[in-house]
Amino acid sequence: MPGLVKPHGGGSLKPLMLAGEALAAERARAASLAKLRVSSREKGDLIMLGIGGFTPLAGFMTRADWEGVCDGYRTAAGLFWPIPITLSTDEVVADGIKTGAEIALTDADSGEALATMRVTEKYRIDKAHECMSVFKTTELEHPGVKLVMQQGDVNLAGPVKVLSDGGFRAKYGALFMTPAETRAEFERLGWSRVAAFQTRNPMHRSHEYLAKVAIETCDGVLVHSLLGALKTGDIPAEVRTRAIGVLMEKYFRPGTVVQAGYPLDMRYAGPREALLHALFRQNYGCSHQIVGRDHAGVGSYYGPFDAHRIFDEVPPGALETQPLKMDVTFWCYKCGGMASGRTCAHTTADQLQVSGTQLRKWLAEGNPVPAEFSRPEVLEVLRAYYASPEVKAGAR
Repeated sequence: MPGLVKPHGGGSLKPLMLAGEALAAERARAASLAKLRVSSREKGDLIMLGIGGFTPLAGFMTRADWEGVCDGYRTAAGLFWPIPITLSTDEVVADGIKTGAEIALTDADSGEALATMRVTEKYRIDKAHECMSVFKTTELEHPGVKLVMQQGDVNLAGPVKVLSDGGFRAKYGALFMTPAETRAEFERLGWSRVAAFQTRNPMHRSHEYLAKVAIETCDGVLVHSLLGALKTGDIPAEVRTRAIGVLMEKYFRPGTVVQAGYPLDMRYAGPREALLHALFRQNYGCSHQIVGRDHAGVGSYYGPFDAHRIFDEVPPGALETQPLKMDVTFWCYKCGGMASGRTCAHTTADQLQVSGTQLRKWLAEGNPVPAEFSRPEVLEVLRAYYASPEVKAGAR
Protein backbone atom coordinates (compact mmCIF):
# COMPACT_ATOMS: atom_id res chain seq x y z
CA MET A 1 0.00 0.00 0.00
CA PRO A 2 1.42 3.42 -0.92
CA GLY A 3 2.30 5.71 1.93
CA LEU A 4 1.49 9.35 2.59
CA VAL A 5 3.40 12.12 0.84
CA LYS A 6 6.70 13.03 2.47
CA PRO A 7 6.94 16.30 4.42
CA HIS A 8 8.13 19.35 2.49
CA GLY A 9 11.84 19.24 1.77
CA GLY A 10 11.81 15.47 1.34
CA GLY A 11 12.73 14.50 4.88
CA SER A 12 10.78 13.99 8.09
CA LEU A 13 8.67 16.41 10.11
CA LYS A 14 10.72 18.96 12.03
CA PRO A 15 8.55 20.28 14.88
CA LEU A 16 10.37 22.92 16.94
CA MET A 17 8.18 22.55 20.05
CA LEU A 18 10.10 21.43 23.12
CA ALA A 19 8.70 18.88 25.56
CA GLY A 20 9.43 17.41 28.98
CA GLU A 21 12.52 18.52 30.87
CA ALA A 22 13.85 20.50 27.90
CA LEU A 23 10.63 22.53 27.82
CA ALA A 24 10.68 23.23 31.57
CA ALA A 25 14.32 24.31 31.43
CA GLU A 26 13.80 26.60 28.43
CA ARG A 27 10.71 28.20 29.97
CA ALA A 28 12.74 28.98 33.08
CA ARG A 29 15.50 30.45 30.93
CA ALA A 30 13.01 32.50 28.91
CA ALA A 31 11.95 34.31 32.09
CA SER A 32 15.42 35.88 32.31
CA LEU A 33 15.65 36.95 28.66
CA ALA A 34 14.72 40.25 27.04
CA LYS A 35 11.17 39.98 25.74
CA LEU A 36 9.62 40.86 22.39
CA ARG A 37 5.86 40.80 21.87
CA VAL A 38 4.77 39.22 18.61
CA SER A 39 1.80 40.08 16.42
CA SER A 40 -1.13 37.73 15.89
CA ARG A 41 0.22 36.71 12.49
CA GLU A 42 3.70 36.06 13.92
CA LYS A 43 2.18 34.03 16.75
CA GLY A 44 0.46 31.77 14.24
CA ASP A 45 3.68 31.37 12.29
CA LEU A 46 5.54 30.50 15.50
CA ILE A 47 3.05 27.81 16.42
CA MET A 48 3.22 26.35 12.91
CA LEU A 49 6.99 26.20 13.32
CA GLY A 50 6.45 24.52 16.68
CA ILE A 51 4.10 21.78 15.49
CA GLY A 52 6.00 21.06 12.28
CA GLY A 53 3.53 22.73 9.93
CA PHE A 54 6.33 24.82 8.45
CA THR A 55 8.80 21.94 8.12
CA PRO A 56 11.69 22.23 7.37
CA LEU A 57 12.11 25.87 8.49
CA ALA A 58 14.17 26.36 11.65
CA GLY A 59 12.94 29.87 12.45
CA PHE A 60 12.31 33.30 10.98
CA MET A 61 13.82 34.12 7.61
CA THR A 62 16.98 36.08 6.84
CA ARG A 63 17.17 38.93 4.37
CA ALA A 64 18.53 36.58 1.72
CA ASP A 65 15.59 34.25 2.39
CA TRP A 66 13.14 37.16 2.26
CA GLU A 67 14.52 38.40 -1.04
CA GLY A 68 14.64 34.93 -2.58
CA VAL A 69 11.06 34.12 -1.53
CA CYS A 70 9.69 37.45 -2.76
CA ASP A 71 11.46 37.34 -6.10
CA GLY A 72 11.86 33.65 -6.88
CA TYR A 73 9.82 31.48 -4.48
CA ARG A 74 13.06 30.10 -3.00
CA THR A 75 14.94 30.56 0.27
CA ALA A 76 18.68 31.22 0.20
CA ALA A 77 19.20 27.45 0.57
CA GLY A 78 17.01 26.76 -2.49
CA LEU A 79 13.92 25.53 -0.63
CA PHE A 80 10.64 26.28 -2.41
CA TRP A 81 8.62 28.74 -0.32
CA PRO A 82 5.94 31.17 -1.58
CA ILE A 83 5.45 33.73 1.25
CA PRO A 84 8.08 35.22 3.61
CA ILE A 85 7.91 34.00 7.22
CA THR A 86 9.38 36.96 9.09
CA LEU A 87 9.46 38.63 12.50
CA SER A 88 9.57 42.42 12.85
CA THR A 89 10.00 45.07 15.50
CA ASP A 90 10.54 48.80 15.64
CA GLU A 91 13.92 50.48 15.30
CA VAL A 92 14.28 51.40 18.99
CA VAL A 93 13.70 47.83 20.16
CA ALA A 94 15.93 46.42 17.43
CA ASP A 95 18.77 48.74 18.46
CA GLY A 96 18.64 47.21 21.94
CA ILE A 97 19.06 43.66 20.64
CA LYS A 98 22.58 42.57 19.72
CA THR A 99 23.17 40.12 16.91
CA GLY A 100 23.79 36.75 18.52
CA ALA A 101 21.63 37.57 21.54
CA GLU A 102 18.76 35.38 22.70
CA ILE A 103 15.31 36.79 23.34
CA ALA A 104 11.93 35.50 24.48
CA LEU A 105 8.98 35.94 22.11
CA THR A 106 5.77 36.61 24.02
CA ASP A 107 2.05 36.66 23.29
CA ALA A 108 0.87 40.26 22.96
CA ASP A 109 -2.40 39.45 24.75
CA SER A 110 -1.44 37.06 27.55
CA GLY A 111 2.25 37.87 27.97
CA GLU A 112 3.03 34.12 27.84
CA ALA A 113 6.45 33.15 26.51
CA LEU A 114 5.77 31.42 23.20
CA ALA A 115 9.38 30.78 22.16
CA THR A 116 13.01 31.69 22.56
CA MET A 117 15.03 32.92 19.61
CA ARG A 118 18.69 33.45 18.83
CA VAL A 119 18.90 36.60 16.71
CA THR A 120 21.34 35.95 13.88
CA GLU A 121 20.53 38.98 11.74
CA LYS A 122 18.75 42.36 11.80
CA TYR A 123 17.68 43.86 8.51
CA ARG A 124 15.31 46.27 6.82
CA ILE A 125 13.05 45.42 3.91
CA ASP A 126 11.19 47.26 1.19
CA LYS A 127 7.64 46.67 2.44
CA ALA A 128 6.07 47.87 -0.80
CA HIS A 129 8.19 45.36 -2.71
CA GLU A 130 7.00 42.52 -0.47
CA CYS A 131 3.40 43.61 -0.92
CA MET A 132 3.67 43.77 -4.71
CA SER A 133 5.37 40.36 -4.79
CA VAL A 134 2.98 38.60 -2.42
CA PHE A 135 -0.32 40.47 -2.77
CA LYS A 136 0.07 42.07 -6.24
CA THR A 137 -0.94 45.43 -4.77
CA THR A 138 0.17 48.09 -2.29
CA GLU A 139 -3.34 49.36 -1.56
CA LEU A 140 -3.92 49.69 2.17
CA GLU A 141 -7.52 48.54 1.71
CA HIS A 142 -6.08 45.06 1.20
CA PRO A 143 -5.96 43.49 4.71
CA GLY A 144 -2.68 41.68 4.05
CA VAL A 145 -0.99 44.80 2.72
CA LYS A 146 -2.21 46.77 5.71
CA LEU A 147 -0.56 44.34 8.13
CA VAL A 148 2.78 44.37 6.29
CA MET A 149 2.85 48.16 6.05
CA GLN A 150 2.02 48.47 9.77
CA GLN A 151 4.70 46.04 10.94
CA GLY A 152 8.00 47.21 12.45
CA ASP A 153 10.76 48.60 10.26
CA VAL A 154 13.37 46.01 11.26
CA ASN A 155 13.16 42.26 10.73
CA LEU A 156 14.87 39.81 13.07
CA ALA A 157 16.10 36.45 11.76
CA GLY A 158 17.11 33.34 13.62
CA PRO A 159 16.23 29.86 14.88
CA VAL A 160 13.51 29.38 17.49
CA LYS A 161 12.64 26.95 20.25
CA VAL A 162 8.87 26.91 20.68
CA LEU A 163 7.44 26.67 24.19
CA SER A 164 3.66 26.85 23.73
CA ASP A 165 0.82 26.20 21.31
CA GLY A 166 -0.60 29.59 22.22
CA GLY A 167 -3.72 28.15 23.86
CA PHE A 168 -5.12 26.56 20.69
CA ARG A 169 -5.21 23.07 22.20
CA ALA A 170 -7.01 24.32 25.31
CA LYS A 171 -9.55 26.23 23.23
CA TYR A 172 -10.22 23.73 20.45
CA GLY A 173 -9.28 20.37 21.98
CA ALA A 174 -9.01 17.47 19.55
CA LEU A 175 -9.91 19.76 16.64
CA PHE A 176 -6.45 21.31 16.88
CA MET A 177 -4.33 18.63 15.23
CA THR A 178 -0.61 18.71 14.51
CA PRO A 179 0.82 17.32 11.27
CA ALA A 180 1.99 14.24 13.16
CA GLU A 181 -1.56 13.72 14.45
CA THR A 182 -3.28 14.09 11.07
CA ARG A 183 -0.76 11.72 9.52
CA ALA A 184 -1.44 9.16 12.23
CA GLU A 185 -5.19 9.50 11.68
CA PHE A 186 -4.86 9.08 7.90
CA GLU A 187 -2.76 5.95 8.42
CA ARG A 188 -5.34 4.60 10.88
CA LEU A 189 -8.03 5.11 8.27
CA GLY A 190 -5.89 3.48 5.58
CA TRP A 191 -5.65 6.64 3.49
CA SER A 192 -2.74 7.55 1.23
CA ARG A 193 -4.41 9.91 -1.27
CA VAL A 194 -5.81 12.73 0.86
CA ALA A 195 -7.34 15.98 -0.41
CA ALA A 196 -7.27 19.08 1.78
CA PHE A 197 -10.24 21.44 1.75
CA GLN A 198 -9.21 24.89 2.96
CA THR A 199 -11.89 26.92 4.67
CA ARG A 200 -12.29 30.11 6.64
CA ASN A 201 -16.08 29.97 6.24
CA PRO A 202 -18.84 27.52 7.15
CA MET A 203 -19.37 24.83 4.51
CA HIS A 204 -22.46 25.18 2.37
CA ARG A 205 -23.81 23.09 -0.49
CA SER A 206 -21.09 24.22 -2.92
CA HIS A 207 -18.31 23.35 -0.46
CA GLU A 208 -19.96 20.01 0.30
CA TYR A 209 -20.08 19.28 -3.42
CA LEU A 210 -16.36 20.08 -3.84
CA ALA A 211 -15.41 17.79 -0.96
CA LYS A 212 -17.54 14.94 -2.29
CA VAL A 213 -16.06 15.26 -5.77
CA ALA A 214 -12.62 14.93 -4.17
CA ILE A 215 -13.74 11.86 -2.20
CA GLU A 216 -14.63 10.19 -5.51
CA THR A 217 -10.96 10.29 -6.55
CA CYS A 218 -9.10 10.26 -3.20
CA ASP A 219 -9.30 8.08 -0.11
CA GLY A 220 -10.65 10.92 1.97
CA VAL A 221 -10.76 14.67 2.62
CA LEU A 222 -9.22 16.76 5.39
CA VAL A 223 -11.53 19.71 6.04
CA HIS A 224 -8.88 22.08 7.36
CA SER A 225 -10.29 25.12 9.13
CA LEU A 226 -8.29 28.24 9.84
CA LEU A 227 -8.33 28.95 13.59
CA GLY A 228 -6.38 32.21 13.59
CA ALA A 229 -7.47 35.79 12.99
CA LEU A 230 -9.84 36.79 10.20
CA LYS A 231 -11.14 40.11 8.96
CA THR A 232 -14.03 41.89 10.66
CA GLY A 233 -17.39 40.31 9.89
CA ASP A 234 -16.14 36.78 9.24
CA ILE A 235 -17.73 33.97 11.26
CA PRO A 236 -15.61 32.87 14.26
CA ALA A 237 -13.80 29.53 14.11
CA GLU A 238 -15.74 27.96 16.99
CA VAL A 239 -19.05 28.62 15.19
CA ARG A 240 -17.74 27.64 11.76
CA THR A 241 -16.24 24.36 12.94
CA ARG A 242 -19.41 23.44 14.84
CA ALA A 243 -21.44 23.97 11.66
CA ILE A 244 -18.95 21.87 9.68
CA GLY A 245 -19.17 19.11 12.27
CA VAL A 246 -22.95 18.95 11.90
CA LEU A 247 -22.62 18.81 8.10
CA MET A 248 -20.09 15.97 8.33
CA GLU A 249 -22.28 14.01 10.73
CA LYS A 250 -25.45 14.31 8.65
CA TYR A 251 -24.25 14.31 5.04
CA PHE A 252 -20.90 12.50 4.70
CA ARG A 253 -20.27 8.78 4.82
CA PRO A 254 -18.26 7.83 7.94
CA GLY A 255 -14.57 7.28 7.28
CA THR A 256 -14.38 9.67 4.32
CA VAL A 257 -13.70 13.03 5.99
CA VAL A 258 -11.66 14.38 8.90
CA GLN A 259 -12.07 17.88 10.33
CA ALA A 260 -9.07 19.63 11.87
CA GLY A 261 -7.91 23.18 12.50
CA TYR A 262 -4.62 25.00 12.09
CA PRO A 263 -3.37 28.12 13.91
CA LEU A 264 -2.55 30.61 11.15
CA ASP A 265 -4.12 34.00 10.46
CA MET A 266 -5.37 34.66 6.94
CA ARG A 267 -3.01 36.69 4.81
CA TYR A 268 -5.53 37.02 1.91
CA ALA A 269 -2.65 36.58 -0.54
CA GLY A 270 -4.70 34.73 -3.14
CA PRO A 271 -2.50 32.66 -5.48
CA ARG A 272 0.62 32.83 -3.30
CA GLU A 273 -1.38 31.78 -0.26
CA ALA A 274 -2.81 28.85 -2.24
CA LEU A 275 0.78 27.66 -2.70
CA LEU A 276 1.52 28.11 1.01
CA HIS A 277 -1.62 26.15 1.85
CA ALA A 278 -0.52 23.30 -0.41
CA LEU A 279 2.98 23.36 1.07
CA PHE A 280 1.95 23.00 4.68
CA ARG A 281 -0.84 20.52 3.75
CA GLN A 282 1.97 18.35 2.41
CA ASN A 283 3.38 18.40 5.94
CA TYR A 284 -0.03 17.42 7.27
CA GLY A 285 0.01 14.40 4.92
CA CYS A 286 -2.23 15.60 2.09
CA SER A 287 -1.40 14.56 -1.46
CA HIS A 288 -3.88 16.99 -3.00
CA GLN A 289 -5.48 20.34 -2.24
CA ILE A 290 -8.86 21.47 -3.52
CA VAL A 291 -8.41 24.84 -5.21
CA GLY A 292 -11.68 26.51 -6.03
CA ARG A 293 -12.72 29.93 -7.17
CA ASP A 294 -10.68 32.87 -5.74
CA HIS A 295 -8.78 30.69 -3.26
CA ALA A 296 -7.61 32.83 -0.29
CA GLY A 297 -8.68 35.96 -2.11
CA VAL A 298 -10.28 39.15 -0.93
CA GLY A 299 -12.26 41.78 -2.82
CA SER A 300 -11.38 41.87 -6.52
CA TYR A 301 -7.60 41.83 -6.16
CA TYR A 302 -7.19 38.47 -7.92
CA GLY A 303 -8.83 36.83 -10.89
CA PRO A 304 -11.23 34.00 -9.99
CA PHE A 305 -8.82 31.32 -11.21
CA ASP A 306 -5.41 32.94 -10.66
CA ALA A 307 -4.81 30.37 -7.90
CA HIS A 308 -5.31 27.61 -10.49
CA ARG A 309 -2.77 29.06 -12.88
CA ILE A 310 -0.04 29.68 -10.31
CA PHE A 311 0.36 25.93 -9.75
CA ASP A 312 1.35 25.63 -13.42
CA GLU A 313 4.30 27.94 -12.69
CA VAL A 314 5.69 25.85 -9.83
CA PRO A 315 8.92 24.08 -10.83
CA PRO A 316 8.59 20.28 -11.13
CA GLY A 317 9.29 18.56 -7.84
CA ALA A 318 8.93 21.73 -5.75
CA LEU A 319 5.70 20.47 -4.18
CA GLU A 320 4.40 16.94 -3.79
CA THR A 321 0.90 18.14 -2.95
CA GLN A 322 -0.97 18.72 -6.19
CA PRO A 323 -4.01 20.92 -6.88
CA LEU A 324 -7.48 19.60 -7.58
CA LYS A 325 -8.65 22.55 -9.67
CA MET A 326 -12.38 23.10 -9.32
CA ASP A 327 -14.60 25.51 -11.21
CA VAL A 328 -17.25 27.65 -9.52
CA THR A 329 -20.02 25.43 -8.13
CA PHE A 330 -23.71 26.15 -7.56
CA TRP A 331 -27.22 24.76 -7.52
CA CYS A 332 -28.74 24.72 -10.99
CA TYR A 333 -32.53 24.69 -11.07
CA LYS A 334 -32.64 23.28 -14.60
CA CYS A 335 -30.11 20.53 -13.82
CA GLY A 336 -31.99 19.85 -10.61
CA GLY A 337 -28.86 19.60 -8.48
CA MET A 338 -25.33 20.77 -7.80
CA ALA A 339 -23.21 21.59 -10.84
CA SER A 340 -20.16 23.56 -11.87
CA GLY A 341 -19.09 25.89 -14.63
CA ARG A 342 -17.57 22.89 -16.39
CA THR A 343 -20.67 20.68 -16.24
CA CYS A 344 -23.70 22.98 -16.40
CA ALA A 345 -25.09 24.00 -19.79
CA HIS A 346 -27.47 26.63 -18.44
CA THR A 347 -27.32 30.37 -17.81
CA THR A 348 -26.62 32.23 -14.59
CA ALA A 349 -30.33 32.99 -14.37
CA ASP A 350 -30.86 29.29 -13.68
CA GLN A 351 -28.09 29.10 -11.07
CA LEU A 352 -28.11 29.92 -7.37
CA GLN A 353 -24.81 31.59 -6.60
CA VAL A 354 -24.62 33.33 -3.22
CA SER A 355 -21.63 35.30 -1.96
CA GLY A 356 -20.44 35.04 1.62
CA THR A 357 -21.29 38.72 2.05
CA GLN A 358 -24.88 38.15 0.91
CA LEU A 359 -25.25 35.11 3.15
CA ARG A 360 -24.02 37.00 6.21
CA LYS A 361 -26.44 39.83 5.40
CA TRP A 362 -29.38 37.40 5.18
CA LEU A 363 -28.42 35.77 8.46
CA ALA A 364 -27.79 39.05 10.28
CA GLU A 365 -31.19 40.38 9.15
CA GLY A 366 -33.00 37.12 9.89
CA ASN A 367 -34.02 36.64 6.26
CA PRO A 368 -34.67 33.20 4.73
CA VAL A 369 -31.78 31.38 3.01
CA PRO A 370 -32.61 29.09 0.07
CA ALA A 371 -32.46 25.40 1.01
CA GLU A 372 -30.52 24.77 -2.21
CA PHE A 373 -27.67 26.90 -0.84
CA SER A 374 -27.21 25.55 2.68
CA ARG A 375 -28.25 22.49 4.65
CA PRO A 376 -30.85 23.29 7.35
CA GLU A 377 -28.66 21.88 10.15
CA VAL A 378 -25.86 24.28 9.16
CA LEU A 379 -28.26 27.22 9.05
CA GLU A 380 -29.52 26.33 12.52
CA VAL A 381 -26.01 26.71 13.95
CA LEU A 382 -25.40 29.97 12.08
CA ARG A 383 -28.77 31.49 12.99
CA ALA A 384 -28.12 30.79 16.67
CA TYR A 385 -24.83 32.66 16.37
CA TYR A 386 -26.38 35.67 14.62
CA ALA A 387 -29.20 35.76 17.17
CA SER A 388 -26.77 35.94 20.10
CA PRO A 389 -26.81 39.23 22.06
CA GLU A 390 -23.10 39.89 21.36
CA VAL A 391 -23.53 39.69 17.58
CA LYS A 392 -26.74 41.72 17.63
CA ALA A 393 -25.06 44.40 19.72
CA GLY A 394 -22.13 44.53 17.28
CA ALA A 395 -24.46 44.93 14.33
CA ARG A 396 -26.06 48.04 15.77
